[in-house]
Amino acid sequence: MAKLLPDYPDITVEVINDYGLADIVAERFDAGIRLGVQVAQDMIAVRISPDFGQWVVGATSYFAWYGTPETPHDLTGHRCISLRLPTSGGVWSWPFVKDGYELKVRPGSELSFNTITLQLDSALAGLGLAYLPEDFVSDHVAAGRLVRVLADWSTPMSGYHLYYPSRRQPSPAFSLLVDALSYRGRASSGG
Repeated sequence: MAKLLPDYPDITVEVINDYGLADIVAERFDAGIRLGVQVAQDMIAVRISPDFGQWVVGATSYFAWYGTPETPHDLTGHRCISLRLPTSGGVWSWPFVKDGYELKVRPGSELSFNTITLQLDSALAGLGLAYLPEDFVSDHVAAGRLVRVLADWSTPMSGYHLYYPSRRQPSPAFSLLVDALSYRGRASSGG
């Protein structure tokens, strides 16, 4: 939005951050943002980010106490920091892929949050392992505050998409916003 709003001071944008899968039509939102695989087929979807990897990370202090998992199966013996899904109330299962073999691990619930910011803070504090988007943790890994494990099991996630009802006639201001947010890079960055 930094490239749009300075040139169009009459456009107002309101952003509501919610991990739930809200019904944007029923709640009268102009648009929503979801991972590509979560966008309903009757919506228009515009990619606004590349695909990204999910990384299992922990603080060095955590590994000093609990050791390092070698496979996703080992996570059942570790303290994991879970993401609680507001739509189902359940804990998000961590997906892994290696050599075509897919696996989902439901982490223990020693510590659960409904935001990735609190998951990151807890991982940095050495309270457990977190499974977070690479762009959220890569600087911490590069600086040595976090260590990435199970890198050979990383799976790319579909990038974020702005979506809106196909029956909606976009206003000129909305069309400008969609154009400003549209991702124009490569479709995948991997993990």
